[in-house]
Amino acid sequence: MENQNSVTYAQAGVDIVEGARAVDAIKDTVHSTYRPEVVGDIGGFGGLFSIAAAKDMADPLLVSGTDGVGTKLKVAQRLGVHDTVGIDLVAMCVNDILATGAEPLFFLDYVAVGKLDSEAMAKIVGGIGEGCRQSGCALIGGEMAEHPGVMDPDDYDLSGFCVGLVDRPRMLDPEAVREGDVLIGLASSGLHSNGYSLARKVCVEGRSEDELREAREDLDGQSILEALLTPTRIYVKPVRAVMEQVPGGIRALAHITGGGITENLNRALPANVNAEVDLGTWPIPPVVRFACEQANLSEAEALKTFNMGLGMVLIVDPAQAEAVEAALAAAGEQTFRVGRIVAGAGEVQYANEGELL
Repeated sequence: MENQNSVTYAQAGVDIVEGARAVDAIKDTVHSTYRPEVVGDIGGFGGLFSIAAAKDMADPLLVSGTDGVGTKLKVAQRLGVHDTVGIDLVAMCVNDILATGAEPLFFLDYVAVGKLDSEAMAKIVGGIGEGCRQSGCALIGGEMAEHPGVMDPDDYDLSGFCVGLVDRPRMLDPEAVREGDVLIGLASSGLHSNGYSLARKVCVEGRSEDELREAREDLDGQSILEALLTPTRIYVKPVRAVMEQVPGGIRALAHITGGGITENLNRALPANVNAEVDLGTWPIPPVVRFACEQANLSEAEALKTFNMGLGMVLIVDPAQAEAVEAALAAAGEQTFRVGRIVAGAGEVQYANEGELL
C-alpha cells in the first residue's frame, strides 16, 4: 500500500523527465564538437579523451582552467537571449590556458537552474557548443543541476572547466620576455565577461525597459542590452596559428580579464622588466566607452576594471613582430602596436596618460 505521506522527487521540484528531454535536446550540439580523440559518448560517469598524441612530444604538459560567466548572465536573462553566454563560458577558460600556448582538448560544463526547461537548456548548451567549435575543443561532459528553493525558477548559473596540452619546449613563458620586445594588442569584441557588476549598475539600473532596448547611435546602432551581451572573442585558433607559422615570435601573452590591463599584463612579465603601454594607440569599443562614461571612471580606474578594447596583449620578439602581425591579420584579427618591454620590476606602466579617455 502506498504511503500517503510520501513525497516524490518531482513534488520536491526536480523533474527527472524534463532532465531526460534536456539531455536529448543537447546531443547534436555535443556531437558537433567531437574530435577524433573522444572515446564513447555522453551519458557515462566520466568523459574519455585519448592523449596518444602526447607520445610524440618531448615533455607534454596538461594545462587546466576553470571559470564562469558571472553577472553577465543577468543581462542575458533580462534580454531573454540565452544562446551566447555559453560562448563566454568557453572563452574565459580557453583564452586563459592559451596564455601557456596550450591547445584546448576538451571542455566540461556545469549548469545550475532554478527550474529545468529543456528548450532553454538547449540554447544555453548550444552557446557552449559554439564556443567549443570556435576553439577546437570537444565538449565531453557536463552536469545539469536543478536547484528548486535555492534559485528562482528562471535563474541559472554557468561554470566550466577545460584541459589543454602543450609541449614544454614550445610553451609560452614570461621568463622568455626580454627588454625591447614589442606589445601587440588584439581587439576585444566589447566588455567580454568582466566588470559586469559595475556595468550593470551604471548602464542598466534605473533605466526603463524601452530605454534599455532602443537602438543607440553611441552604441553603433545596438541597444544597451545587446551591446552588453556581445560574446567574448575566442583567440585560440589565430594565436596558435601564429605559433605554428612564426615559431618563437610570441614570447608570452596576457588574457585581459577582470582587473583590466593593469592587473593582467603584469602576469606575463618576469621580475626584471616592465610593460610600457602607449595609451591612445588603439580604439575603445563603444560599449566600453559608454560604461566608463556612465561610471565616471578615471583613466586609471578604467584600466584596472575593463579590458578597454584589448582582449589579449602579446609580447613579441621585435625581429618577428611584422610576421606575427601579418599572420594575425590573415587569421582575421585586428591588431595594434601598443607598447614595449623596458627595464623594470615586473610592473605595467603607461605613456601618454590622458590619451585613452
